Amino acid sequence: MKEQYSNQHRRWYDKDPVLSQAVSTLEQSDDETQIKVALNLIKIIIEHNIEDEKFEAVEDIINAVGSGLDDNRKGRWYDIDSTVRTAMNMLQNCPEATQRIIAKEMAQMVVDKIKTDNDAEDEEE
Repeated sequence: MKEQYSNQHRRWYDKDPVLSQAVSTLEQSDDETQIKVALNLIKIIIEHNIEDEKFEAVEDIINAVGSGLDDNRKGRWYDIDSTVRTAMNMLQNCPEATQRIIAKEMAQMVVDKIKTDNDAEDEEE
């Protein structure tokens, strides 16, 4: 029974340890960082999907973003902001191989943003 439980993940992003850590770090970031990373994530996801020829038109992108969004759902940490919710929904709907690639880029974005913020704070002191 214990092994069966360990094979199941509570959240969709916990399947990949890099993605799980990146999302966790993003969750603990301030609102401004979350939104900036989310906007970059949306851009990266669209670029990857265009490269993979998953989307042929802008309508395909809009439909993909809209699918699975429930405006009444507010239980997850990323549902509070529509930009972050859209980015996370897009990431969730990516194939796992694409999620792994994006997870690494996302982790780097979060780290870079935190470093930039820390450097700015050090300069102010």
